Amino acid sequence: MPAYFFWGDDDFQMQTAVQDLRQRVLDPDWASFNCDVIPPTLGNGPIQAFNQAMTPPFGLGQRLVWLPNTGLGQRCSEEMLAELERTLANLPETTVLLLTSPHKPDGRSKFWKLFKQYGEIREFATIPPWKTDLLHQRVEALAKAKAVALAPETINLLVEAVGSDTRQLHLELEKLALYWADGQGPIPPQVAAALVTVSTQNSLKLAAALKQGDPNTALGLVEDLLHRNEPALRIVATLVSQFRLWLWLKVMEAEGVHNEAEIAAAAEIANPRRLYFLRQEVRGISLSQLQRSLPLLLELESDLKLGRDQQATLQTKVVELCQLFGSASSVARAN
Repeated sequence: MPAYFFWGDDDFQMQTAVQDLRQRVLDPDWASFNCDVIPPTLGNGPIQAFNQAMTPPFGLGQRLVWLPNTGLGQRCSEEMLAELERTLANLPETTVLLLTSPHKPDGRSKFWKLFKQYGEIREFATIPPWKTDLLHQRVEALAKAKAVALAPETINLLVEAVGSDTRQLHLELEKLALYWADGQGPIPPQVAAALVTVSTQNSLKLAAALKQGDPNTALGLVEDLLHRNEPALRIVATLVSQFRLWLWLKVMEAEGVHNEAEIAAAAEIANPRRLYFLRQEVRGISLSQLQRSLPLLLELESDLKLGRDQQATLQTKVVELCQLFGSASSVARAN
């Protein structure tokens, strides 16, 4: 397929896909002649890219025309749509047209429908850290692609260690592949634990520290997360998702719902088998506490979006949340 639209905020995964496409399309000896990268700052960049896509390649191989960081998925005039349709409909087999963007195209737009008709749209979005099922699937898929056999416990360890960091996952798997000789069977967790850089600082552990009312641990996690350049709003998004999930479980429990499929559907849990472990997590905290936690988290999100100092704002709300969960009465715990 000669036309592609890559989108998503996982820069490493997208750049890897772009590099794979370059190697597949371009002849190494003619790559400098046949690879056209149109700067996004160029005023008529899309038109120049479309025109260049119609130009035959020099020498061997195909021509690759790349329009990075394009905004056509969000804003595309009727005139530009007409130019795009004309290009895609007549794109020669010797040319590959590539558009990339960190933002998802509007699925209702004419641009989306047009590109789906003539080309291929691929997603490279970062997996949220609370979607552990997807993180497990990604580790399994990448390990299989790299021919690295992992024990189930090792997969769990890698999910815990790297979270949604695709770049680190690639590096850790390459490290394990170099160390572990073929024919020794799946890599056990003891070996992986000795080699993998395990980060104990992630937003889910921060949620657990808040739930336990442990301000020292929570403040330390906030500091470490920010030191690792984790975006504050992404931290808050993880906390909101986790506390909302816990709240759903408590609400269903209070209403006397016991059907696991019904609970999983209401709480948007892909794997109902997680319910057992989630119930253990919410044991000892009350419905009232969880109900009062969400307004605090939404205040935190609002303050950050207003441009307040990230570290000071996070630290203030972390202390408030720890006080909320650390001051549970025996009545609250009974709930």
